Amino acid sequence: MKFKRKSWLIILGIVFFANSAPANDNWPDWRGQTADGRSDATGLPLNWSETKNIVWKIPIHDHGHSTPVVWGEQIWLTTATQDGASLYAVCIDLKTGKVIHDIVVFHPDNPQRIHPNNTYATPSAVVEAGRVYVHFGTFGTAALDSQTGDILWRRTDLNCEHMQGPVSSPILYEDLIILHFEGTDVQFITALNKNTGETIWRYDRPKDLYDTVKTLAYRKAYQTPILVEVDGKTQLISNGALLATGHEPRTGKELWRVRYGEDSTIARVVSGLGLFFINCGGAPNKAQLWAVRQGGKGDVTDTHVVWKMTKDVPLESSPVLVDDLLYTVSDNGVLICTQATTGASVWKENLRERYGASPLYAENRIYLSSKKGKTTVIKPGREYFELAVNQLDGELWASPAVAGKSLLLRTKTHLYRIQDK
Repeated sequence: MKFKRKSWLIILGIVFFANSAPANDNWPDWRGQTADGRSDATGLPLNWSETKNIVWKIPIHDHGHSTPVVWGEQIWLTTATQDGASLYAVCIDLKTGKVIHDIVVFHPDNPQRIHPNNTYATPSAVVEAGRVYVHFGTFGTAALDSQTGDILWRRTDLNCEHMQGPVSSPILYEDLIILHFEGTDVQFITALNKNTGETIWRYDRPKDLYDTVKTLAYRKAYQTPILVEVDGKTQLISNGALLATGHEPRTGKELWRVRYGEDSTIARVVSGLGLFFINCGGAPNKAQLWAVRQGGKGDVTDTHVVWKMTKDVPLESSPVLVDDLLYTVSDNGVLICTQATTGASVWKENLRERYGASPLYAENRIYLSSKKGKTTVIKPGREYFELAVNQLDGELWASPAVAGKSLLLRTKTHLYRIQDK
C-alpha cells in the first residue's frame, strides 16, 4: 500500500507539473508578464525562415492584429470577419498547433467603420489560470472558461465611437479587468469585476479639456494602460489623447496628470529608473515621447517632465527599456537608442521597413518585427550591432510572444511557433 500510495503521488505530481507551466513560460498580456516586452526566457531562436526552425505553422481564419497570449499549453488570440459581423476567440494547443476552441463571441449589429489598416480584432486578450478575457472595444467584452470555451459573461453596453476601430487591450488587477474607451464622443476608463462583469468604477476624462478639441480624430486614443508600483503603492498609468494620468486601480481616483498636445496615442507607457516613458502628442498628429518623473501629485506638467523626444517617435510601436537605454522604432523604421535618464541620443539606424509591432527583449537580444515579415535581431548596447535578419512570408502586425523556448509570431494569415530544433 505504501508503494502504491507513493506511486500515485508521483503520478499526480507529474500530471500537475504538466498542466501547470512555470510562471516564466506564460505570456498573459500582449507585452508579456511585465507588460513592457521583456522576458527572462532562455534558449529562444536567433535564426529562422519558412524552412528553418518552424515547429508548426497554422492558418488563422479571417482578420486580426491581436498578439497571442499564452497560459500553460494554451495559446489564445482573437480574429474577426472583415465586415465585423462575427468576432471570435481562438484557442490553439501550444505543442501541436491544433485548434482547440474556435468560438464566436459576438455578432455586432451594424458595426462601426474602421480604418483600412485596422481590424475588428486588434485588441489582444488577457489570460490567467482557467480564464481568458477578450475585448473588442465598443463591440463587446467577455470572459471565457479557458478549458471548456464556455462564455461566462458578456458586456455590450460599454460604448464609444472609435472612428477608426478598437485597439486598446484589457489588463487584469486582482479581481478587476480594466478597460479603456476613448472615442470621438466619450473618453473613459472602467474597471469590471472579472468574475461577474459588473462595473466597479468608471473614470471619465476631463470633459472641459476634450471639448476644446475641434478635430474629432484628436479626441480618441488607442493605448493600453500599465500597472506600476510607485512609492510602495500600485498605480494605474494611462496615456490618453490629451493627457496622461495616474490612478488608484481599486477606485479609479486620479492621482496626477501631465498634459500634452492633441494626438491619437497607440504606444504603451514603459516604466523604469524612476521615470515613465510616455508616447504622446506634442502637436496635431505629431508624436512625441516624454520622460516624466514618478511620484508627482496633481498637475505635474510643469514640474515632472524630465526630457522630450520630438523626432522619429513611433505612433504605433511601444518602446523597450534595457538597463539605462531606451529603444524606439518609428513607423518608418528609424531605430533610436536613447540614454533613458537624460534623453541624449546614443545612436540611430534606419531599418528601411514599416513597423507597428512592439520590440521584444530576451536573452540580451532585441527582436524587431516589420510589417513586411522581417525580424531583425540586435544586441543592445551603445553601438548598433545586428545579430540576425529573419524573413517570413506574411506581414507581421502583431507583437511577438514568448512560450518557453519558442517565439510565437502572428502574420496576417498564419501563426508560427518558432524554436531551435
